Amino acid sequence: MTAATMPYLYGLSQTYGRADAFYAVTHPSLPNYLAFWSGSTHGVTDDAIHDLTGPSLSSQLAAAGRSWRVYAQDYPAPGCNQAAAYTGGVDGPGVAGTYARKHNPAMSFTSVSGSSQCANIQPLARFDPGVNVAFVVPNMCNDMHDCSTAQGDAFLRAFLPGVLTGPEWAHTLLVVSFDEGGTNVNGGGRVFTMVARQGLAGVTSSTFHDHYGLLRTIENVFGLACLGAACGATPLDEFLP
Repeated sequence: MTAATMPYLYGLSQTYGRADAFYAVTHPSLPNYLAFWSGSTHGVTDDAIHDLTGPSLSSQLAAAGRSWRVYAQDYPAPGCNQAAAYTGGVDGPGVAGTYARKHNPAMSFTSVSGSSQCANIQPLARFDPGVNVAFVVPNMCNDMHDCSTAQGDAFLRAFLPGVLTGPEWAHTLLVVSFDEGGTNVNGGGRVFTMVARQGLAGVTSSTFHDHYGLLRTIENVFGLACLGAACGATPLDEFLP
C-alpha cells in the first residue's frame, strides 16, 4: 500500500503515525484475527467455522466491566448470526457487500456466540465511538478483498472523520491495519499499519510489532492480564502518550 494506491490512509499515517515493521502472524485470515483477539491461533490453519473455548479479549473486557463491540458491516441484526457469510445492502459508509465470519474473531468464541455477549456484535450503522473497545470490520468490498484499493480508501475517507472529529477523540487510540500480508516473512508478511491519537504527529516506528503486540497494547491500556503469546509481544508504546 502506497501514497498512490491509498492516498487518504497513507496521508493519515504521515500526519499521525505508522508502524513500518508490523507483521501478520500467519496465513490465512482467521488465525491472524484469533491471534489478535486471544493471543493464540488455537491451531487454526483455515478460514472455516470454529467454536473455541478459553479466554479472549471480549471475555477479559466483560469480566473487567469494560464495554466492547464488533461493528461488522453487513452483519444481520438482530440475533446471534453464526453463518460463515451474509450479503446485505449499504451498511454505514461505503458500498454494499458481504460480511465474513472469518473477519469477526469474537464469533469464534463460545463465550460470545453462546451467551448474551453476542449482542455486542452489531452492524456498522450502529457504530458508537463511546465504547471502550470498538473493532470495526468492513465488508468484503470495502476491505478490498473483493474490490479495489480505491474503494477501501474511499470507505476510510467516509468513515474515519467521524472518529477523528468525534467527542471521544481526545482519549481514543485509532489503529488501522490488515489481517495478512503478501509474503510469509515473519509468518504472515508485513502489513501496513496506521496509528493515530490526539497529539501524535508524524511518528514512524521501525520497532517490530505483530497482532499479538496489538492485543498486548489494548490489555495494557485497560490493566488486563496478557493472554498467550501477547505476553511476550511488544506493545505499541511508542505511539502512546
